[in-house]
Amino acid sequence: MKKVLPLFSYILHPVFVALYATLFYLFSNNSYFVNTEKYLVLLQVAAVTVALPILLFVGLRATGKISSAMAPLLSERKIPLVLQCFLIIFLVRTTITIEHYPELHFFFLGALLSTLTALILLFAKIKTSLHMLGISALTFFVLGLNLHFETHNLFSILFLILLNGFVASSRLEMNAHTLKELIIGFLTGAIPQVLLLFLWL
Repeated sequence: MKKVLPLFSYILHPVFVALYATLFYLFSNNSYFVNTEKYLVLLQVAAVTVALPILLFVGLRATGKISSAMAPLLSERKIPLVLQCFLIIFLVRTTITIEHYPELHFFFLGALLSTLTALILLFAKIKTSLHMLGISALTFFVLGLNLHFETHNLFSILFLILLNGFVASSRLEMNAHTLKELIIGFLTGAIPQVLLLFLWL
């Protein structure tokens, strides 16, 4: 099990969370989008939230600004978090607009608030588990979608709760975070999503 746990840190890396949320939103049972629109939106989200951050990572790694994909040091996290804020703002203003994709729009707004909170905590020398931030935000977004569309898909909720546990265990196994940092990350991801639920439920 110890050999398997680290895989969750890579499969559920924060850079992929927005893509997972978009996939669930577009391809859930209550999705009313045509396939062409689904793939177009998915491609745009993948380009902005996955491809661009990976390119940035390659650049930062090449210049010695970052040591690994997990960005273990506080100083290594500032540039990626600032970039993430600008990328999310770009998405909600151009592609994931409130008129066309209201639920997903509020997910990204919650993600923006979480990222800003993590950045503020960073300047206060408080390390946040970005993995827990991401998976908890995804969990409460999917929970909100279940409530909003009245699908009562308990399997997806239970599965995501289980993944929260695996991610936390993975980060502890890799000695990447303390329990306190995991809890801070969970709350930083969950609270904005819960607060914004009241605007779109």
